[in-house]
Amino acid sequence: MYPYEIIGDIDLYTILFALGIVAALAVYRICADKVQINARLYNLTLICALLAVFGGYFSSIAVQAIYNIPSRGAFVIDGDTGSTFAGGLVGGASVFIAVYFIAGRKLGAKKEFNKICDCAACAIPAAHSFGRIGCLMAGCCYGARTDAFYGIHMANLGYKVVPTQLFEAIFLALLCTVMIIMLNKKKRALLGIYMMSYGIFRFFIEFLRDDYRGKLIVDFLSPSQIVSVLLLIGGAVFFAISSRRHKNA
Repeated sequence: MYPYEIIGDIDLYTILFALGIVAALAVYRICADKVQINARLYNLTLICALLAVFGGYFSSIAVQAIYNIPSRGAFVIDGDTGSTFAGGLVGGASVFIAVYFIAGRKLGAKKEFNKICDCAACAIPAAHSFGRIGCLMAGCCYGARTDAFYGIHMANLGYKVVPTQLFEAIFLALLCTVMIIMLNKKKRALLGIYMMSYGIFRFFIEFLRDDYRGKLIVDFLSPSQIVSVLLLIGGAVFFAISSRRHKNA
């Protein structure tokens, strides 16, 4: 929609990406206070989150490079590789969990893990919502061509498309709000609910996408749809396990 630099090499995508991180940190802080995470463990999770951002950034590019193998003929990482949220989520979560449990053994990390997950379920969609608006501005992750009233003209394409980025940003903002409300009502196992909710939404919104997303295993489902199914299954398992732990706590 506006894929141009504003100040030097900084464009709206970069600005909105940064705003997403700030929003996630703000939401996480509010939620951490709500569930009474102690200060030392809170500080540790901030360090984990910072490392997760870097780990997620590199994994998002690496996973997209795998998706691109059918079209590029090899695993290539360069300026045209792109990135994918699913890869970033998995990579970032892996880094976070590894550092959290290794460094937090003496801080009661294991005991408080469910609370951390509940807060993360509120913070992640906050960041992701801003990121999707950034995608809209950058002209990536767009939907199919349309002349409908809700279509948005993409400067890099020269025609109107279904604004899948905007639809997803709205959904994620609503999901963030619902997660926070549920947390305030002392509902738990929220990360599982987030994973299932986003997995279902992402699976179906993919049918409206028209940008190249690569291939993985099968041709009739996009890589993100395959990941969405895994996210749904993983969320259901996490919800069941986490709910049981909360009942026994």
